[in-house]
Amino acid sequence: MNNIDWIGFIGVFQILLAYILNVIGRLKSKDLTFILLNLIGASMACLASILMEYLPFIILEGDMDYCITNCAFKI
Repeated sequence: MNNIDWIGFIGVFQILLAYILNVIGRLKSKDLTFILLNLIGASMACLASILMEYLPFIILEGDMDYCITNCAFKI
């Protein structure tokens, strides 16, 4: 795996970690930790997509929309 793969992997891992912790009741969706895990994870996944020069993935997955939504509506 190269550096771009690691950035994407860690970003997606953070998003999934936030989701799992929310589902099992360890984090609430209004908790700062939940918001930051999603925000940083989505940003890293988006960055990896840009570095791969695969812009359709950004649009398809909505990484930026996901990131912006977390900032605007969760805080």
